[in-house]
Amino acid sequence: MARTKPLADLVVRLLGPSMAAQGFTGADVVASWPEIVGERLAEASRPLRVDWPRRRGRDEERPEPATLVVRVEGAFALELQHMAPVVLERINAVYGWRCVGKLVLKQGPVGSRNPVRRPPPPLGEAELRRIAEAVQGLEAPPLRLALERLGRAMASRPAESDAPGMSLSGPPARHS
Repeated sequence: MARTKPLADLVVRLLGPSMAAQGFTGADVVASWPEIVGERLAEASRPLRVDWPRRRGRDEERPEPATLVVRVEGAFALELQHMAPVVLERINAVYGWRCVGKLVLKQGPVGSRNPVRRPPPPLGEAELRRIAEAVQGLEAPPLRLALERLGRAMASRPAESDAPGMSLSGPPARHS
């Protein structure tokens, strides 16, 4: 019977060639990026590649430090630039030696990796009762259930994200 392998071993083997093509010796920096720069900056930045300098001679003990190229959204570029010494220190701590000596920031859209969706806060009994009363006159059960779900979703949204004029407590506000 074949022995089971840890998923991490399979992922490293599968991602290894594509990571090596971008200059990464492993997935360490990419996987540890949120811990290196913090969750907030990790959402607005992503390591793209590691540019290694050409070796000049074979007698060097260690190669010259590489340059890490990072894609960062415009608003966070200045913050990441100010944090560069700390980021470099943390990256080198992941690898265990001074392998990265410089950050190059490329501004552009990063996109969301996996947005964290927090469950909506539970509604109170009064709110649930108010939603049920609002749809009780509807005779079509599928429509009533759909409108109840909509009412619960609207009631659980934060107040600051409501569209102007939208309210569960009455008709839309009239603007004069």
